Amino acid sequence: MEKSTLGFFMLVLTIVQTSNSLVEGLESTRIYDYTKYHPMDEIYKWMEDVERENPELVSSAVYGRTFEGNNITLLKFGLQNPEGKEKKVIWMDCGIHAREWIAPAFCQWFVKEIVTSYKINKKLEQMLQNLDVYVTPVINVDGYMYTWVNSTTRRWRKSRSTPPSGSSCFGVDLNRNFNANWGTVGVSFDSCANTYCGKEAGSEPEATAVMDFVGKMVSQTLCFLTIHSAGQLILLPYGHPQISAPNYDELVSVGKAAAAEMKKLHGMGYTVGTSPQILYPNSGSSRDWARLVGIPFSYTFELRDKGEFSHLLPEDQIKPACEEAYAGALSIITYVHDKTFNSGAIPSAAVSGVAMVMLSSFMVVFLTTGVN
Repeated sequence: MEKSTLGFFMLVLTIVQTSNSLVEGLESTRIYDYTKYHPMDEIYKWMEDVERENPELVSSAVYGRTFEGNNITLLKFGLQNPEGKEKKVIWMDCGIHAREWIAPAFCQWFVKEIVTSYKINKKLEQMLQNLDVYVTPVINVDGYMYTWVNSTTRRWRKSRSTPPSGSSCFGVDLNRNFNANWGTVGVSFDSCANTYCGKEAGSEPEATAVMDFVGKMVSQTLCFLTIHSAGQLILLPYGHPQISAPNYDELVSVGKAAAAEMKKLHGMGYTVGTSPQILYPNSGSSRDWARLVGIPFSYTFELRDKGEFSHLLPEDQIKPACEEAYAGALSIITYVHDKTFNSGAIPSAAVSGVAMVMLSSFMVVFLTTGVN
């Protein structure tokens, strides 16, 4: 047998062996429907399944409780560093605004992509050896659950904390409650308003949970990504029009590179800039808090669309919206990883183009049919 043919079959054999171990961790990801919106009980169950089926990669933590006592739970993704180096941190959260269902859908999609590809993607494997990635699919659990009650509650945005004295209006805009120029611009002190910022910075347990947990690892955290909708924007600090991030130019450059990657998939344009530049001034956001405490890269993704459906994005747009958002997030994560660890991109395996096509087709069939 010629060496080239033997080499190809050895490569296929390696992929089969890798795939066998990969499929062991794919049961929930193959069954779970990532093109549908899921209520909170299904998301909690899915998180348990992902952790149980991927013990070498995934762990979980309850790092806070909501006003109504529900768990705020994250999934942590990371591999052991082979050289024993200190690992850095990437933070991602979704669902801080209850009605933005595409955001939790994306966090679930992001998890699926990591779990199903890290064993066959050398670059991703390398990044997971250097980084711990923390993902919270839903921060505003109370509000998210409330949006599932019926059609009249579907557009609820805020948390579900009890009204202040003299008011009958529930909830606080959690993305106006962080300790970042709190209460200065783009907020309301009327508890009935959607942008009500609360009685004081950190008055809400959901915001405090994030600040306390992330605050303990600021020195290790490279990037803070918070996912919202809608508008197709990549927002960078700060929401206050008179304050600029010290690394503003780099934030813009990295954001524009991410937007370019996103556009390649489905032609959707994402605008990059600060909130005052391309949306409206605001204060008390988690993005601004992260940059103020010293996390160098902090972004808000505002996913699809630009107004036709807004927060009621149809399920048939979940897949393309998540595909483009994943490309953008991965672009940013790769940049901050390579900048920190001084490593270039790992080239693809040195096999011919025909072999790569055959191999890709094989993997698609294998992962689609599964193992009986």
